[in-house]
Amino acid sequence: MRTDSHDAARTAADTLVAELADVLDGRRPRVSLNPGDADSDWARSGAMYLTGRADGPPRLAPGAPASWARAAVGLLGAAARDIDGAALLGERAALSAGLHRNSPSSVGGAFRAIPGQDGWLGLSLARPDDRTALPALIEGPVTGDPWAALASWLAGKPVRTARERATMLGIPAAVIGNKPSGLSRPAVLATRGGSVAIRRKQPVVADLSSLWAGPLCAQLLSTCGARVIKVESIGRPDGARLGSPGFYALLHGGHESVALDFGSAAGRRALHALMSWADVIIEASRPRALRNLDIDAAEFVERGAVWVSITGYGRAAGERAGFGDDVAAGAGLVVDDAGRPVPVGDAIADPLTGVTAAAAAMWAITSSSGWLLDVSMHDVCAQAASVAAREREPCELACRQGRWWMETRDRPVPVLEPRARRMRSPAPSLGMHTQGVLTEVGRE
Repeated sequence: MRTDSHDAARTAADTLVAELADVLDGRRPRVSLNPGDADSDWARSGAMYLTGRADGPPRLAPGAPASWARAAVGLLGAAARDIDGAALLGERAALSAGLHRNSPSSVGGAFRAIPGQDGWLGLSLARPDDRTALPALIEGPVTGDPWAALASWLAGKPVRTARERATMLGIPAAVIGNKPSGLSRPAVLATRGGSVAIRRKQPVVADLSSLWAGPLCAQLLSTCGARVIKVESIGRPDGARLGSPGFYALLHGGHESVALDFGSAAGRRALHALMSWADVIIEASRPRALRNLDIDAAEFVERGAVWVSITGYGRAAGERAGFGDDVAAGAGLVVDDAGRPVPVGDAIADPLTGVTAAAAAMWAITSSSGWLLDVSMHDVCAQAASVAAREREPCELACRQGRWWMETRDRPVPVLEPRARRMRSPAPSLGMHTQGVLTEVGRE
């Protein structure tokens, strides 16, 4: 039985609302989710333009990831009505030089699927530490092309055993199946905390996250009227500061910046005071990092805060690392390229998770309770990939005058290049608001 693309988009919207049922707490969203056509949403998102080989056609993704993102923005309400949720998937590529269709590697080049004895293993070598750990992973020297060394090592090994070894060494890795991953848990696990009598008219968000998913969540909350304070370690600030300046400004423009010495007692006291003062806390840390800072999310949630925890596989997965491409691939967001699974979009787990977390946080803020929102990147992607997982009617692609078009049953739809929203203001320099914010926290 084939699934209509319109049905897939509607299912994505309905599934997202069902995922957030705990936070909605019986309330019905007042905004119209206005679901459209899953294939057309994907074609217009910019992510389809990034999927496939550089010398080949763009590819259609499984499920309805672009419709999922559009539905999540619909849940943010009137303040976000001018945001095209589907287009959020391609914003990093729109503002970063050199990001394009790049199969069999990811758009950024750090991810690739490698064949093993009984399947495929996706690995990300995004950090210097990942490459440094390769000799320990393959139990031998790595000279020349690291992907060739990985392929040679993995050829005779079960992929799950290899994944477990990679995880033990802190290398982001995921087993890639032939169909969308089964759902291991909800995309957002919501746990109610203590009650709060009244919230600020303008909620204060302490954003301790970095890179893409968490900052996108914070930026969308800012668009909806929240005051966002980005909190960074002086010794280890957000690595995205070293990436595309335009993309960093898009996510952080108009926010305040606080930089603290997390290694000092005074810095940790200031961090705790700021977090206790905030209405919403966003973090994407592994448990060990929070323990080292003597931070217990449950304490803040019991006092009425909304705590947004974004991790690759959920808080119960412990220290397992994950990045946007490997997490999404393991959840089923891949396409087949001559028998090899290749990623869709650009690190698609990040924007999908960021927009989902923002929708959950927005509704949690409007409640009279604290909430711990455990957002799993893997399970967000698994939900988006599993929407209408049955085969849909195939769409033909045609290239006319240098532009790709998707021929749907209704009309031709252009496959749009990635595009980004207009930046509101420059991003703050590291720590430029530290003194002012800490003074304000001390007064209250």
